Amino acid sequence: MIAKLSGIMDSAGQDYLILDVGGVGYQVFASGRTLSRVQKGEPVSLLIDTHVREDHIHLYGFMDKAEQEWFRLLTSVQGVGAKVGMAILSVCPVDRLGFAIAAGDAAFVRQADGVGPKLATRIVTELKDKAAKIDLTLPTKTAGKSSKLVEQEPPPANIENDAVSALVNLGYGRADAYSAVLQARQKANDNDDLQVLIRLALKELAS
Repeated sequence: MIAKLSGIMDSAGQDYLILDVGGVGYQVFASGRTLSRVQKGEPVSLLIDTHVREDHIHLYGFMDKAEQEWFRLLTSVQGVGAKVGMAILSVCPVDRLGFAIAAGDAAFVRQADGVGPKLATRIVTELKDKAAKIDLTLPTKTAGKSSKLVEQEPPPANIENDAVSALVNLGYGRADAYSAVLQARQKANDNDDLQVLIRLALKELAS
């Protein structure tokens, strides 16, 4: 099984790229998020999930571990195949996806092609508890514009996680805390003051 590929980006289509590895071109399906971070002629390293079927072998590539883990989590839901999983990751940033699912925000997931109301509800319902338990911190950005996958220091806790932790410590349920923080974040107008976010979240919980 192929777990990682490193090479030069040869070309790209709507949902895939061709990665030249030592003169061999591998077609790797990827999300719009990953495709937007690579450029033709540049070196690329991708984490790979290999899907083997009777009639094909498909490779799915990810720039970082967080996106790969979400892909696996999404495709564990009945009705979510690899194509739909990639479609969700293309329109739902992984740093927001966990909060949306933990908060029960099915509309956020419905933005993706191939995801109707019933499937969106199933995704949120089946993954809500899992999303509340996984690390929802923002991925660390690499320096510069290089698309190479590099070893990174563990990302610091972001403001949303800090706010959720504060609300949980005050006695609120984790799912309710996620929902309140998600709504508060939308009203905070990119204000990165933790105290402001907590106050807004408490208003949401009190309403």
